[in-house]
Amino acid sequence: MKLYYAPGACSLSPHISLLEAGLPYDLVKVDLGAKKLENGDDYLRVNPKGQVPALVLDSGEIVTEGPVILQMIADKVPAKHLARARDSAERYKLQEWLNFITAELHKSIGPLFSSALSDDAKAFFKNRATGKFRFIDGKLAGHDYLMGKQFTVADGYLYVMLRWAEALKFDLSEMPNLLAYKARVAARPKVQEALIKEGLVKAA
Repeated sequence: MKLYYAPGACSLSPHISLLEAGLPYDLVKVDLGAKKLENGDDYLRVNPKGQVPALVLDSGEIVTEGPVILQMIADKVPAKHLARARDSAERYKLQEWLNFITAELHKSIGPLFSSALSDDAKAFFKNRATGKFRFIDGKLAGHDYLMGKQFTVADGYLYVMLRWAEALKFDLSEMPNLLAYKARVAARPKVQEALIKEGLVKAA
């Protein structure tokens, strides 16, 4: 498989999941501004949406949209329990979390990186996302991860959103469950490996 990524972007989430799954893959870095690959090729020929992640399967098929890619990765290695079994009640709960993260957090936080957004608009999106984080903080009480004791692909996705929140100086100081959760996920060896491979942290 081949993962098209931009360092620290939402593609970090499937990168973490590929490592947690123990699946072989190649990394291809994308310049999202120029829509170019490192060799100069046009990324739009790979993914006309111009976004990351994009995952090229061994068959040559290209899959886009993070939550779909995450579930596909998890389903390739069911013994790793990165997602609950298909058609189970817990699988739908996982899908609920993935949808919440992508629709309520990702789409609220992402615009805050744009210089074109007014201060009022940024305040609106930041307040909106903070409210969603507060909801998650409550749900994490007594839980190691979103689905309980087991790390799943949804946790890698939420972790990326928390990294974004930190970069944007969100005040999450009154959300102890969420802060403990972020530290717990960050401490996972495969999460650290993904960060190192993307050049986001230095190897010890």
